[in-house]
Amino acid sequence: MVQCEMCGAETQSPNTVKIEGAELQVCADCAEFGTEVKTQETTTTSTKYSTNKSGTSSSTGSSATGGSGGSSGRRRDLYDEMEELAEDYDDRIRNARESRDLMQEELADQINEKVSLIRKLEHGDILPSDEVQSKLEGHFDISLTAATESGDEEWDSGDSDSGLTLGDMVERKD
Repeated sequence: MVQCEMCGAETQSPNTVKIEGAELQVCADCAEFGTEVKTQETTTTSTKYSTNKSGTSSSTGSSATGGSGGSSGRRRDLYDEMEELAEDYDDRIRNARESRDLMQEELADQINEKVSLIRKLEHGDILPSDEVQSKLEGHFDISLTAATESGDEEWDSGDSDSGLTLGDMVERKD
């Protein structure tokens, strides 16, 4: 017996239905909420997420077209490729502006942005958009992204004899 992924009812023969863009295994009662998906019965190891029609793995297709997908077969995750904004981005912007003896108004004119945006960025009230971040980095020749190893420098797993657990590292706010 299989459990319906929508209502939880036990069913002998679930239907594969696409509901709101997701493919679900549902009972006959819940099948009316979506459109039935025709699955091909093949002996190959291709997944239902494969985008090419030949049935081969999708990683070879993306690497042949110059995509950044590796040969690991794992689906590409957008967040793996994003660079993290530095915690002190506001100080970096302010220091770069002050090192060139610019007022906030002058900087805003030079990069074609509002003075209020510059003020909020330097106070850390808002995060810069990708466009504004690239303008500032190009204008001042600075980087507003954090180094990838900066978050890991405090963590030292040590050896198994250290006895540290995650609970030892967390500060409670009781």
